[in-house]
Amino acid sequence: MNAPYLLDWLNLLARWAHVIAGISWIGASFYFVWLDDSLTQPEDDADVRRGMSGELWAVHGGGFYHNQKYPTGPRGVPLTQNLHWFKWEAYSTWFTGMAMLAIVYWAGASAYLIDKGVLDLSPGAAITISIASLVIGWLVYDGLCRMFESRPVVLWTAIAAFLLFADWALFHVFGGRAAYIHVGSIVGTIMVANVFFVIIPGQKRVLAQIRAGQEPDPRPGRLGKMRSVHNTYLTLPVLFMMISNHYPMTYGTRNGWLVLAVLSAAGVLVRRFFVLSHKHRYAIGLPVVAAVLIAGAAFLMAPRSHHVVGTQTLFGVRYAQIEPVLAKRCAVCHAAKPTQPGFTAAPQGVLLDTPEHVRANAQRIAQQAVQTHAMPLGNVTHMTDAERKLLGDWIAAGARI
Repeated sequence: MNAPYLLDWLNLLARWAHVIAGISWIGASFYFVWLDDSLTQPEDDADVRRGMSGELWAVHGGGFYHNQKYPTGPRGVPLTQNLHWFKWEAYSTWFTGMAMLAIVYWAGASAYLIDKGVLDLSPGAAITISIASLVIGWLVYDGLCRMFESRPVVLWTAIAAFLLFADWALFHVFGGRAAYIHVGSIVGTIMVANVFFVIIPGQKRVLAQIRAGQEPDPRPGRLGKMRSVHNTYLTLPVLFMMISNHYPMTYGTRNGWLVLAVLSAAGVLVRRFFVLSHKHRYAIGLPVVAAVLIAGAAFLMAPRSHHVVGTQTLFGVRYAQIEPVLAKRCAVCHAAKPTQPGFTAAPQGVLLDTPEHVRANAQRIAQQAVQTHAMPLGNVTHMTDAERKLLGDWIAAGARI
């Protein structure tokens, strides 16, 4: 069993596990945000005296459920030993995500991480920067949270500014696809670290105080709540980053970092709309603004024709002129039996090894190789601008064989 084939299987299994873990984590997170926003004041005075701050009756799956919230545990009665901790959903999401980062972007650094047209890095340097970005991302975010703990507006502004800078900086270090994934990895690491370093330890401290018969300190709960709120607003942006590799039209442009910022802002606005709707406040302006941002990004990214009509375009570029370019730059990966190291099958099943296959994928070539420069991945085969223009001229002239 050769190494590329084994890596393909490891990639599949890690991605599958990552999706499963992510669904579990996001589902639990969204549910508890909704639950917390949907609680009503206790109807029984005895419940208030026991420390209950809110309750909710619900029906689901043929049964009725009664949720009760005690911010610092019930008073006058022992706290149950049967507590469920919501943490492994988050941890398993991060572990599987790191496995994917290692399998795809570290093991395949030359093809997936490095774009020498952006920055000429060695695989070792690129991997070091990749790991360092995750550590630095958490340290800066955590420092901002500690610095502006009591000033939420300033804190949110500082976090947004930092993530925007990280977005811009990574786009000038890695290829666009890898930059998007690394911004997503930074955000995902922040979210999981919030659980590991703040939320769960805070809950454990409160629990220890309750077990010891002490009056619980409410501050850990407030800090955990703050970090949990951050996590819920970061969820939709990071979900987009997880799927962004399928859409090179977003990251394959010179201003791809700005596109990511705009689409992330739209995700935050949409999440804010749903959070407010938990309390029956429907701020329709939020999704409207999000839609305008997305439409604006789509308009600015729309391909423009920059071909000058010269002799070749006027009379038509012949397939024989582009065939050597395709064979040297594209078909080494996009073939039934790829010859490019690290590839065991054509990416996304796209074949460019026969005239018929090339013509069938002409518009895909136009979008990903000519308009966005997203392909070849990291320009691993060193396609030149002149070769991209030749392909564009052939497609503009009708993609004749």
